Amino acid sequence: MADTVASPFWIIPHRTSESGWVDSGTSLLLLLLLAASPCSPLEQEHNAAGATLRESFLLCVARVSPATADPSRIVHAPSEPSYPSLLNATIQNLRFASARTPRPALLLTPATVAEARACVACCRRHGLTVRARSGGHYYEGLSYRSVPPRAAATGARRPFAVVDVAALRDVRVDAARREARVGPGATLGELYYAAARESGGALGFPAGICPTVCVGGHLSGGGFGPMMRRHGLAADNVVGAEVVDAEGRLLDRAAMGEGLFWALRGGGGGSFGVVVSWTVRLVPVPRVVSAFTVRRRLVDRRRTQSALRLLAKWQRVAHALPDDLFVKVAMEPELDAAGERHPLVVFKSLFLNNCNGMVAAMSAHLPELGVTPGDCRDMSWIRSMLYFYGYTDGEPAAEVLLDRSLQPKQYYKVKLDYLTSPMPAAGLAELLDRIVEDGGGSIDIDPQGGAMGATPESATPYAHRRGYLYNVQYFVKWGGGAEEEEGRHLGWVRGVHGFMAAYASSGPRAAYVNFRELDLGQNVEGETSYEAARGWGEMYFRGNFRRLAMVKAEVDPEQVFWSEQSIPPLVAADVGGERQSE
Repeated sequence: MADTVASPFWIIPHRTSESGWVDSGTSLLLLLLLAASPCSPLEQEHNAAGATLRESFLLCVARVSPATADPSRIVHAPSEPSYPSLLNATIQNLRFASARTPRPALLLTPATVAEARACVACCRRHGLTVRARSGGHYYEGLSYRSVPPRAAATGARRPFAVVDVAALRDVRVDAARREARVGPGATLGELYYAAARESGGALGFPAGICPTVCVGGHLSGGGFGPMMRRHGLAADNVVGAEVVDAEGRLLDRAAMGEGLFWALRGGGGGSFGVVVSWTVRLVPVPRVVSAFTVRRRLVDRRRTQSALRLLAKWQRVAHALPDDLFVKVAMEPELDAAGERHPLVVFKSLFLNNCNGMVAAMSAHLPELGVTPGDCRDMSWIRSMLYFYGYTDGEPAAEVLLDRSLQPKQYYKVKLDYLTSPMPAAGLAELLDRIVEDGGGSIDIDPQGGAMGATPESATPYAHRRGYLYNVQYFVKWGGGAEEEEGRHLGWVRGVHGFMAAYASSGPRAAYVNFRELDLGQNVEGETSYEAARGWGEMYFRGNFRRLAMVKAEVDPEQVFWSEQSIPPLVAADVGGERQSE
């Protein structure tokens, strides 16, 4: 792969000892000291080792990126007072903001592409593995934390650094070309806002409903949302990228080759490099779209039975509706005046046309829901994104999408399944019962079909295409507290997931890489292999996992980019010398 930008990187040979550098033996000794928890009795020694590492790293950055006048601005060690606040700034899941969570040996905050290249190159030279973070919404926190090794693990653990690309957040829209160039640290809300503003409301982007999620992670794992039935995943609409590879080179699409470009669009973040720029295809949206929210409160047996019949019909038709029509279902608990919990079923829809068309379509395909003109609201597409986020009442300014702190930080756990056939009434009834259990959370069911089913399974790493009717998300959150409180909520979500095994997809049971799930399995440092990872890897990617592993072997055989669920390398010779076509 050719380097598209000239640089002085390779004046200094990898792993050589020079004035101002730590040689490989000294570096290894220092970094092994950093691997233990900073809350142990050796914390002072670890901080001292971290300070020594930092000084060596500063010299490296100064050499690799001479335009960086003050490398200390981007290199942060645990010994520095600013380190905790910088590390915790974008940790969204407070389960992993605990002092018990293993911390990175260095936190790196590049403000330019050149600095991002220097960070990766210097991590490789210092024996650090790299985790890239953009918005910190990773459900399992793997972009900024490591997982304590299992007792049986025998491999050596390498310390890691976090390359936080939150500062790379430019959004440049070319409305004439219907494209946008977006930094990984830009939020979906910022992308939506810029697309609508620069096109006069004529363009949008098919991605998720949470405006504070950053583009970097979302596109890396696929990215679904309420326009996926019409326009597919966010990753399906990526037309270009720039990535810093394991050697610190900056590669555009032509230089990286189609194999790596394919892997970046849905193969999961943290495996192949640090994407510093995405180019996405914007999609036309009508001047007026429509949405509705219809609730069914199940306070007695009669209403529950009626809701079960409605859900059964919805399951038969939602994935086969016109592609412009998206109707999802949420199940959540609701308290009555006496404080008793009852199930609440919520139908929420986006239609890429006006309310007249919406009411007519619903009357034709799901008359049992009884949608009326009074249930429906006409709005611009940009406001529909606010509507789906939760602003169903009132009219907040579109600038709300630019608020990067809009989503509150919480303790939570999420799991996801796919359905290839509708659930029977008994299964639906059990889900409604589980919603009101102590410690329970909510369940969202999103229909696929449309463009999702029409796209070939091999087009991107996201393989859950034709025949996958719905994804089902189990979400529980809580306010912190004692370990038993956490255990109660984790027990609920794991229990629901276990119950759904009878109804979920199989061969293998499918999972979604943007909803990382360490319960499915994980790599062990020093023992990472393709065969060991196939169990969870094929749940995320089906047959595409093999191709991803072969790309990994080509671009990062040393596993500079490593995490507990990074793609392991698979060398072609290990599979009979066959090369998988790209």
